[in-house]
Amino acid sequence: MLRHLWIYTVVSGVLAVLLGVLIFLRPGAAIIVTAVFFGAYLLVTGVAQLVLAFSVRSSFGGRALLFVSGAAALVLAVLCFINLNNSIDLLAIWIGVGFIFRGVATAMSAFSDPSLPGRIWEIIVGVISVIAGIIMFVAPLEGLVALTQVTGIILVVIGVTEVIAGIRIRRESATGTARTDAVT
Repeated sequence: MLRHLWIYTVVSGVLAVLLGVLIFLRPGAAIIVTAVFFGAYLLVTGVAQLVLAFSVRSSFGGRALLFVSGAAALVLAVLCFINLNNSIDLLAIWIGVGFIFRGVATAMSAFSDPSLPGRIWEIIVGVISVIAGIIMFVAPLEGLVALTQVTGIILVVIGVTEVIAGIRIRRESATGTARTDAVT
């Protein structure tokens, strides 16, 4: 089985390269697919949270939060499916909010702990994350295109690395097989 692992690694690498190139060259299509999946995600999450709100044995506050969160997710899902542009905008806002929350949390923790190793870098990462979040709000489509193209590049790099790893696995397994045959 290990002898044939290289084939799967090379195929996985080639597919990652192809997907990465397609995403890089056609970020709009990738964004549309992602936006549709985002709408589906909101729909499933909303339904699940509403079901949990009525079925868990939790405090009223906890169930109320689940209900409000689930209802909000369902409303957003409906907005996503009414108009694809809504879905794209909501996806950008979702990512932007994530960047801002992470950036503020990272920077604040670094500011509050002078003994933190690499503190200045944590502050820089926090500020960059907040800026990225703001960019997602100011220019949502352009921000999504940039993130999508970076993802495409990353997939190409991962794919090339997997192809190289697959070739190395093949060479090393062939060498290992030759040594095993020589011993017996």
